[in-house]
Amino acid sequence: MKNFIKILRSKFSKYKIDGYVIPKNDNFFTEYSKLNRLEVISNFSGSAGLAIILKNKNYLFIDGRYTIQSKIESGKNFKIYGFERLINCNLFKNLTLGIDPKLFTNTQIKNYFLKYNKIKCIEKNLIDEIKKQKKNNHIPFFYLDKNIVGESVNSKLNKITRYLKKNKSDYIFVSAPENVAWILNIRGSDSPNSPVPNSRLIISKSKKILLISNLKKCKRLLNNKIIKKDEFLETNDLPKKILKLKGKNFIIDDKSCSIFYENLIKLKFKIINKKDPTYLLKAIKNKIEIKNMINAHILDGIALTKFLYWIKNINRKKITEVEAAKKLEKFRKLNKNFLYPSFDTIAGSGKNGAIVHYRAKKENCRTINNNDIFLCDSGGQYKYGTTDVTRTICFSNQKQNIKNVFTKVLKGHIAVAMTDINKHDTGKKIDKRARKFLKESNLDYAHGTGHGVGFFLNVHEGPQSISKINKVKIKQGMILSNEPGYYKKNKYGIRIENLVYVNKRKKNLFFENLTMVPIEKDLINFNLLTETEKNYLFKYHLHVYSKISQYLSKNERKWLSTFI
Repeated sequence: MKNFIKILRSKFSKYKIDGYVIPKNDNFFTEYSKLNRLEVISNFSGSAGLAIILKNKNYLFIDGRYTIQSKIESGKNFKIYGFERLINCNLFKNLTLGIDPKLFTNTQIKNYFLKYNKIKCIEKNLIDEIKKQKKNNHIPFFYLDKNIVGESVNSKLNKITRYLKKNKSDYIFVSAPENVAWILNIRGSDSPNSPVPNSRLIISKSKKILLISNLKKCKRLLNNKIIKKDEFLETNDLPKKILKLKGKNFIIDDKSCSIFYENLIKLKFKIINKKDPTYLLKAIKNKIEIKNMINAHILDGIALTKFLYWIKNINRKKITEVEAAKKLEKFRKLNKNFLYPSFDTIAGSGKNGAIVHYRAKKENCRTINNNDIFLCDSGGQYKYGTTDVTRTICFSNQKQNIKNVFTKVLKGHIAVAMTDINKHDTGKKIDKRARKFLKESNLDYAHGTGHGVGFFLNVHEGPQSISKINKVKIKQGMILSNEPGYYKKNKYGIRIENLVYVNKRKKNLFFENLTMVPIEKDLINFNLLTETEKNYLFKYHLHVYSKISQYLSKNERKWLSTFI
């Protein structure tokens, strides 16, 4: 890492810059990318971060999930700050910073750097010059039938074109691949954890489309006439094609349209900065998507419950965190509909559980001990659905203060699950319910309470979330995680996570659990629970038992029945 920083600095004079900015994202702004430029230069392996290398100093910006992890991985060579310090960053002034224009949006650059510093776009990525990145695969995209996704491409295009006409725009540039996936009912293999097809899409107000990607990846779609020949364009041919399009203006989304593509479109068209409507359309799942997600969570619940029974009751030898994660994946693989994890499993025992997004590695992971609390956050991509669940378990009787904290996290979890969404209709309002019981003891956690989840897509998707700042209205059909927690540095971590979807009965909106996995009863101080909370737990575990018990062995079934 030190050597790479030295090589990078040696390029500053050639490009007449005082520093270089390296984000985690790739040029599709995906969270879990196969590229690792940020890790190359900083050793930081988290899913969100940004590094700035100056002539004499290095900075790393991260969010609250990675406070401990970033210090372990990068603390020797980087000054570490929260993302909030990036806004109008004044840690240094009057410098010229180099960037790769394909990795940033104009809004990001304006918000981060332009108040006190200058930016210079450099066509070549300087990290790639130091260490070549792996080339993308050419695994073909595939199409999902209407009976899987519940809505035709034509219906989705109608919604987009109505939006274009309403905003008096000739075209929209769909720059986020997960949005392209939703609109065209296609999926791909370009992410290690999501069936995302790396591609972009232009849609005209007359409903004409242009899928922009790699020909090898789109061959199956072309051969099966899902996409017509004149609806496909190689990425390298886009600059010429833009100049040939007729019209006056283009809608772009500043979340995922890079400076590079915005400048390209600007050559001929007036830019209209609007949110890509696909984000919200995609967030509201239809009945078939919900049905498929329910089925995926039953399959996932079987695997997780088998794993929890095994690690608590059957496993008699000491195993490492990595071995535990591999064993869990084996249980998932027993089902033919399981494809791959929806993110790298977080298996943290003891003090490692306090590292919110900890990644166990063979060379430095802990052996799980009998007196440890073990936090396991994992998920799967199934045909057809995306899962994400966290359980915190113990193997021996724990101290009363730990049980009390676990119970307060559980009370927050139950408070979210039982939310009257008609009354608490935004993530910001719901987030307060999750933290209430911890705050009574002056405790809190440095991450959001819940994120949106895609249908057989990204495990983290907006615009909805349960957090201190999110004001997006929670609507019927949305899927979110419910995951309050607490982390005591160098001691333990606690998190309880279910996925929920928004259902409607008469005029009342409420959360319904998707996750079908028992919650650790050996860490609960039942004296702290109200009768309402006890009834919630009883009904939840009864529901879990009714859905998955028939797929368990006799002993597993007997164990699961003890939760009722």
